[in-house]
Amino acid sequence: MSTEEPVFAISNLDFYYGEKRALSNINMEIMPRKVTALIGPSGCGKSTYLRCLNRMNDTISGTHVEGEIRLYGENIYAPSTDVVELRQRVGMVFQTPNPFPQSIFDNVAFGPRVLGLSENKIALEETVEQSLRKAALWNDVKDDLKQGAMGLSLGQQQRLCIARVIAVQPEVILMDESTSALDPIATGHIEDLIAELKKEYTIIIVTHNMQQAARVSDSTGLFWLGELIEFAPTKELFTRPKEELTEAYITGRMG
Repeated sequence: MSTEEPVFAISNLDFYYGEKRALSNINMEIMPRKVTALIGPSGCGKSTYLRCLNRMNDTISGTHVEGEIRLYGENIYAPSTDVVELRQRVGMVFQTPNPFPQSIFDNVAFGPRVLGLSENKIALEETVEQSLRKAALWNDVKDDLKQGAMGLSLGQQQRLCIARVIAVQPEVILMDESTSALDPIATGHIEDLIAELKKEYTIIIVTHNMQQAARVSDSTGLFWLGELIEFAPTKELFTRPKEELTEAYITGRMG
């Protein structure tokens, strides 16, 4: 058993869009420097849950949360929480690559500039280079960082978005279906990258692709109609599921 403190401890989490309860009684611990995969059919609450972890759902009016989400012991929904700082610590990569219509350099430098993380030009250049290296994009773009980000391939754009998240020194990286818009080769690059990044970061991915969850994650949770049906080490969940619904889903009989 690990004696490490969980990064996230989620207890009795309910989430509402207006009167409609979208998540019901979610309990989960996310351990450091592991990949946690969230699987389940469309509309079952995976992305909603992911967005609870950095309060991205706050941007949707009429939503509210009950229960607790603690990041290293601190309740992220406490009135005193600085949401900007939370989103720096818990970065997010979206389903479709969303680079800014600026240069590659300015995309990666954006966060450090806004947050004042680099004290001078040399430090900023170092941050940009290190972030692009960690996102396995440096060798592709190092000769022309002034080129527009929109000229990159989709796979490169997604790695650029990962570099942009890394540049603000997060502790956790959330990835919401971040390979679903990519071809198999670009998807393979991102999966390799996830394996590298987990040496330094805690990663939580939402994926429709069960093979991907099996390949890249340490733990997997199955969501179904807003409930967490089962959460276990990935190998165990796929080979010896405890719940009938889990077995039915992973064998393709349901969902």
